Amino acid sequence: MNATLIGISAGVFTLLIFAFFKRLDKDLIYGLILAAIGFLYVGYTWSNISALIMNLLQALFFLMLAYFGVKKNSYYLIAGYFLHGLWDFMYGHVGDPGLIPPDYDWFCSTYDFIIGFYLLMLKFQMNRNVGNG
Repeated sequence: MNATLIGISAGVFTLLIFAFFKRLDKDLIYGLILAAIGFLYVGYTWSNISALIMNLLQALFFLMLAYFGVKKNSYYLIAGYFLHGLWDFMYGHVGDPGLIPPDYDWFCSTYDFIIGFYLLMLKFQMNRNVGNG
């Protein structure tokens, strides 16, 4: 429960910080965050070679989603955050959960879903404004 509350708080805090900086390229910022959270697993699992390889592959996958989200379309970012949230929950079934911090799945997935829903709302609002303009 605490991990979920911390994930919600961290997600909302991230959104509030970047809401105040109007001139920042938000897609770039959220793309950098998505790329970084994929590589956190690499840092946690470096001591187990099979887990390290699996996590390098997932980190590269999320890096590519972040790249395409910045360069092509923010739907890649949105998909990346939702997929990473699912990865957090799935990791205990495909990897060694003893290598990651306790309750990290709840913290990180909550954070990912908060950011993903926010980006989806922004995209929906932007598309609606374009349709009305």
